[in-house]
Amino acid sequence: MSMKGEGKMVLSKMKWIGLVGLVLSVVSLFVHFLLARFTDEGIADYQSTITIFSRRSFAEDLSRTSPLYRRLWGPVRRLEYLHPDANPRIYYPDPVRQTNGFIFVRIQGGFHEIRNSISDVVVVARFLNATLVIPEIQSTTSSKGISSQFKSFAYLYNEDQFMAALEKDVKVIKTLPKDLKGQRRKKNIPVFKVPYSASPYYYQHHVLPVLKRHLVVELVVSDGGCLQAILPPDLEEYQRLRCRVAFHALRFRQEIQELATKILHRLRDPEQPFIAFDPGMTRDALAYHGCAELFQDVHTELIQHKRAWMIKRGIVKGKLSVNTAAQRLKGSCPLMPEEVGILLRVYGYSWDTIIYVSGGEVFGGQRTLIPLRAMFENVVDRTSLSTPWELSRLYGCEANLVDSHQIAPPTIEKEMKLEAWKTAGPRPRPLPPPPARPKSYNIEGWWGWVAESDNEPESTVMELRTNAHKLLWEAIDYIICIEADVFIPGFDRDGKGHPNFASLVMGHRLYQSAASKTYRPDRKEVAKLLGEIREHLYQANNTLLTSIRRHLRKTLVDGLIEASTKSKPLSFISHPLPECSCMRRGSAETSAHASSSNHSQLLDALKVVHRCPVWMDNDLISQSKEKENEEDFDEDDSASGLFFQRNGGTDEGGSVESNNKEEAPLEDQEELEGGER
Repeated sequence: MSMKGEGKMVLSKMKWIGLVGLVLSVVSLFVHFLLARFTDEGIADYQSTITIFSRRSFAEDLSRTSPLYRRLWGPVRRLEYLHPDANPRIYYPDPVRQTNGFIFVRIQGGFHEIRNSISDVVVVARFLNATLVIPEIQSTTSSKGISSQFKSFAYLYNEDQFMAALEKDVKVIKTLPKDLKGQRRKKNIPVFKVPYSASPYYYQHHVLPVLKRHLVVELVVSDGGCLQAILPPDLEEYQRLRCRVAFHALRFRQEIQELATKILHRLRDPEQPFIAFDPGMTRDALAYHGCAELFQDVHTELIQHKRAWMIKRGIVKGKLSVNTAAQRLKGSCPLMPEEVGILLRVYGYSWDTIIYVSGGEVFGGQRTLIPLRAMFENVVDRTSLSTPWELSRLYGCEANLVDSHQIAPPTIEKEMKLEAWKTAGPRPRPLPPPPARPKSYNIEGWWGWVAESDNEPESTVMELRTNAHKLLWEAIDYIICIEADVFIPGFDRDGKGHPNFASLVMGHRLYQSAASKTYRPDRKEVAKLLGEIREHLYQANNTLLTSIRRHLRKTLVDGLIEASTKSKPLSFISHPLPECSCMRRGSAETSAHASSSNHSQLLDALKVVHRCPVWMDNDLISQSKEKENEEDFDEDDSASGLFFQRNGGTDEGGSVESNNKEEAPLEDQEELEGGER
């Protein structure tokens, strides 16, 4: 009996031990799940701020008061007097309660086209005294598989902020009234496919009569703008309305703002300023401008294939084969990342400068950035400063998609059986057509179909979803580029010849903080200068290097003046001067570094004559006192080192740094006086 009792006790203990072990296993799995779910962000913060950036090889960082720091990162003194001012300047009544009807807008295109179009349609609604329905963004509504928790406009922008900011400008509602919504579903409301850059009189004579008759019209905007950029002088208040829309009303939704803020904190954590670089190298832009030969192998063929498709549809009026070298010398092709890297190194930026690469697509993939990474060790983008989990939060709860094109093609044996069945004699019914050949290309290549068809393949569900995601990626890049210490574009035109993402960034920076450093290199001049030193890059003389530095410096203002004649006629918000800026009082006296003639020439070129309100000048008195006795060394090139040095001495990054003032003599008086002319 005692033996049996002891055996039962042993079995009972073993059961309890097993039960405890099972509970511990379940608890362990639950803890691991929580760690994987909630500590991903913390790990990402640590990796982003500690392990990404290489530190300086020399003992001390540049002092913020040093001449070299001010030359590389400091504000452009001649533009410090410009201040944003988009408030109405004449009598401007609030929108009336009784309007002429409702305007429903469908906008097609990419990020910059959507932003341009929204600014235009708000002005059109004000001009026609109409009620604007929140625009519908086709890039999201036509995409299958994206999260349903966001509406079309709310996928990218904050609807409530948009409506509140425009309360005194335009009457905005979220949806059409029920009866009109039903009429739209039945396609019983008039639709206008608005031409690009239409005049205000087009809307006055064509759209307004129909609007009054039907009380609703639908506008389809597809080319990135539905109103001419430069309006008549009597409509100047509508230009300021454009600025209020683009720079105040259009705020991204909270999740986008939060992630962009996190990335900015990670960029600034090393306590160094950073450069934002937008390559602008999209397949459409390269095909439109005939820049196929900038690449090799299949990428050239892909560009040519796209150009043939554009010619077939009348988008491009020209020959299929274009001399890329001639286009590049004319400034019609983007600067390659290698060329931008050379410009920045020659100008004096060190090997450990942080460079943030923006853009939803860099054609050619990461290998096109290899030369830039060789010159700068801290080249990053949104993927290296965030985690997949953080990006997935932007997308919302998306359903898993199964791409039919991923199914493997039929085997050779099946094809032989099918051929034998075809030749086997009479059959009771005809053979059904074989299924379409599945696409077998990846997201960066598409070379599975290049040699098979003259037409572009239809987008798959996954590609439609990716196009919607690109809007979110570019929204993050847009915020970071606006806040960057320095911005430099590789290209400023899109696949239709219109101002692109980089142009909108430069326009926003010009409005928000005109004095922030924004380089606008003349691609024609850069191609000429780099062509002279390309064969002897490491033995280039100081004269050529000084010419490159002088050119890059002049673009801070010269490029701005050029944009007023080239970019503004195509997109007002890419150059919102002088309508949306004012000049602070006493600016001419405080600009001691610029001669009076240069100052007056700049005023004449930018046409900024409106004086800022008095309250904007309160901080100007103290700033001017600090600058009275301050020598303007920030434009003195003698404080900077050359990128290439003939007498040896390299830093850890593999490039040459020199602090010897005698190595970079500047004999041009303009250089010594610091005039970004």
